[in-house]
Amino acid sequence: MNYYSTRDTEKKTPFSSSHAIIKGLAPDGGLFMPERIPSVTKEDILNLCNKTYAERAASILSKYLEDFTYEELLEDCQKAYSFEKFGPDPAKTVKIREGLYTLELWHGPTAAFKDMALQIMPRLLCRALAKEKETMHPLILVATSGDTGKAALEGYRDLDGISIMVFYPVDGVSRVQKLQMATQEGGNVNVCAIRGNFDDAQTGVKNIFADPAFSLLLKKRNVFLSSANSINWGRLAPQIVYYISAYCDLLNQKALSFGDPMDITVPTGNFGNIFAAYLAKRMGVPIGRLVCASNLNHVLTDFIRTGVYDRNRAFHTTMSPSMDILISSNLERLLYLIAGSERTCGYMQQLKAKGRYQVEPDILARIQAEFTACYATEEDTSRVIHDFFEKEGYLSDTHTAVALHAACEFLQKKTQAPCMLVASTASPYKFAADVYHSLFPDEEKPESLSALSLLSGRTNTEITYPLRNLDKKPIRFKSDIDCSDMEDEIARFTERFS
Repeated sequence: MNYYSTRDTEKKTPFSSSHAIIKGLAPDGGLFMPERIPSVTKEDILNLCNKTYAERAASILSKYLEDFTYEELLEDCQKAYSFEKFGPDPAKTVKIREGLYTLELWHGPTAAFKDMALQIMPRLLCRALAKEKETMHPLILVATSGDTGKAALEGYRDLDGISIMVFYPVDGVSRVQKLQMATQEGGNVNVCAIRGNFDDAQTGVKNIFADPAFSLLLKKRNVFLSSANSINWGRLAPQIVYYISAYCDLLNQKALSFGDPMDITVPTGNFGNIFAAYLAKRMGVPIGRLVCASNLNHVLTDFIRTGVYDRNRAFHTTMSPSMDILISSNLERLLYLIAGSERTCGYMQQLKAKGRYQVEPDILARIQAEFTACYATEEDTSRVIHDFFEKEGYLSDTHTAVALHAACEFLQKKTQAPCMLVASTASPYKFAADVYHSLFPDEEKPESLSALSLLSGRTNTEITYPLRNLDKKPIRFKSDIDCSDMEDEIARFTERFS
């Protein structure tokens, strides 16, 4: 299967899936997309019901990554989703109440859903490098709003022939997230905070990718850049798997009969996670509405409701920092599938020049036929955390709470499908201070690290294992820089390859 840039208006330049994984971003600045969306039949889905998660993942990925053999993918998936890394159930469906389930995607080594892709993606990259006979040294460049950075660092650490560098907003991640990254082990890793927000970090990374002079400097050092953000197809494709797997699990649990629609709500910042659910639907999985849940930075909610995407607005730092995003990069992929490359290219040019664009009425109608949008205030998020624990005994993190709020609002207005599946994207212990304060608002908000033990004691739940003893690990990375110095920081890191 060939891959094309979302901005290649004439489909003149095909790429292999290996090339798409290695390069991350297309040469024209667009995102790689497969030339077609493969399908799954009823028989396929029923067969997957009897498979392990690793087997399901290998089967689905083989439909997109045709230059990898099924045997190669199965080997990589079995290692990526091993019991040692994820326990017995990597993507666990949990019944909250009748018709409402969460899909817990945070049982991996960094306690966030990014592990689901970033444990398999480095293995795919290693194989892709061999298939493409690439001899240069890849530097994985990551901008993170919190979870991607740690998950990527953990996935790529100490891999032979690959290095990774992560930039995060110095005041835009939780204390726990910052400690996870600052204490990262591995001889091939580097972490740097930037004085700005996530959009500043993401824009900086994109500009670095697009800088030919800097690419030439790196080339002289035998280095090229690749990405681990969800702009990389090798990161996004594994996310399709867990929605298909969830449908299989709900069939196995008799919560659904085949053909019953499953609505899905996803807490959304960069649009990659919910776009993966959309692709699962396009493949043929019986999925109903896709509810896009945002926090106070509700640029996506406004877009889905009005057709106007406008990043020229106030930026809010919230208790759900992984969603504090105003430029949702993966929305470009949806626009490509619905509006085509020519119009998508125009939208992206307007976004770069003016910070906004508006889609045509026919495009908006097609988007609204699939997606519903909702956002939660900080008060909504705290209330949902409190109420779901008090009434249902379910402890959620601040991002999952945004999605639960959106799911409940949606279900009040619509005849309920047999199942609403809410993507639960992080352990509540990653944001323990805010979760604790939401549960016990009359008490003083605890410091982030002390909140871990306080939350465990008051809720009688266990601290998620990757987050234990964070304060006892040595701090390795302490620097913070202006966005304008990002290239200099990369240059210093890559001097070793000269």
